[in-house]
Amino acid sequence: MAASSSSSSSGVSEGVLKKVLLSYAYVAIWIFLSFTVIVYNKFILDPKMYNWPFPISLTMVHMGFCSSLAFLIIRVLRLVEPPTSPPMTKDLYIASVVPIGALYSLSLWFSNSAYIYLSVSFIQMLKALMPVAVYSIGVLLKKETFRSSSMANMLSISLGVAIAAYGEARFDVWGVTLQLAAVAFEATRLVLIQILLTSKGISLNPITSLYYVAPCCLAFLLLPWAVVELPVLRAAASFHPDLLIFGTNSLCAFALNLAVFLLVGKTSALTMNVAGVVKDWLLIAFSWSVIRDTVTPVNLMGYGVAFLGVAYYNHVKLQALKAKEAQKKSAQADEEAGSLLQERDGDGRKNDSQA
Repeated sequence: MAASSSSSSSGVSEGVLKKVLLSYAYVAIWIFLSFTVIVYNKFILDPKMYNWPFPISLTMVHMGFCSSLAFLIIRVLRLVEPPTSPPMTKDLYIASVVPIGALYSLSLWFSNSAYIYLSVSFIQMLKALMPVAVYSIGVLLKKETFRSSSMANMLSISLGVAIAAYGEARFDVWGVTLQLAAVAFEATRLVLIQILLTSKGISLNPITSLYYVAPCCLAFLLLPWAVVELPVLRAAASFHPDLLIFGTNSLCAFALNLAVFLLVGKTSALTMNVAGVVKDWLLIAFSWSVIRDTVTPVNLMGYGVAFLGVAYYNHVKLQALKAKEAQKKSAQADEEAGSLLQERDGDGRKNDSQA
């Protein structure tokens, strides 16, 4: 009996250990790929490095590559099934996917453009404003409830980013404007996903998301590309992009989407938020030590304040998630208890009638 108990305990601990190790592996893969895509994009777009300052073209290359691979996986190889309940009709696509695709194209375009003007470290500091943007837009669109405590936390994050911006050695107004616009568009996209897709029971994994959204992004980017970048590319006819660099860069971008699916699907979106904070610190350290970007003490102090605000935001989200899970378990327990009582009442009446 004791031996059986010991082996059961060992099995449970091994199972838990395996689950924890897998979670860490998913986090590590996501951090590595996210880190790689950011640094790779910076390398391609920065005038001091590869010097290919065409962010719309780079975004279109990514979207074209991801669209093609997603089509291959879903329609040719049939490894992933598109959502069938509810089905993706033409009207639903226009009403739900098209606005999300438009916002995604703007977010990618502006965030890639910012790499031309700003350091990797400072861009990561500005991205700390994402919870502020998501919460503010959620309140405006009545998806979030306004709370003074939440707003105070948002103000603390904003203050930290403002201090970091004040201490930035390579501050560029246009670059900051582009990055803040990218944050605003991405936050609006995330809120609209909840309103237009999740509320309708549509769940898209990264492959199906790319299948539907990437072609839409590509279409939206064609007009600004034709106006802004195509004339310059025609004038520089002697320039030929390296297919190896752009191919591997696009492959990394596609792999990152798969890593997001693994991380969120096997752990949670909150885990990705926490992992994102770790990734930001690693990128700041890499930007300072390898790329030789200037990171000032005021930068670090400001980002430290913002980091504490983001950490508190994640803590509140975690507590809310735990409370929701506890409520769900309590409701299930009450339901089970109710059904047991009904069964007992039914058995009792049956016995009485037999007597």
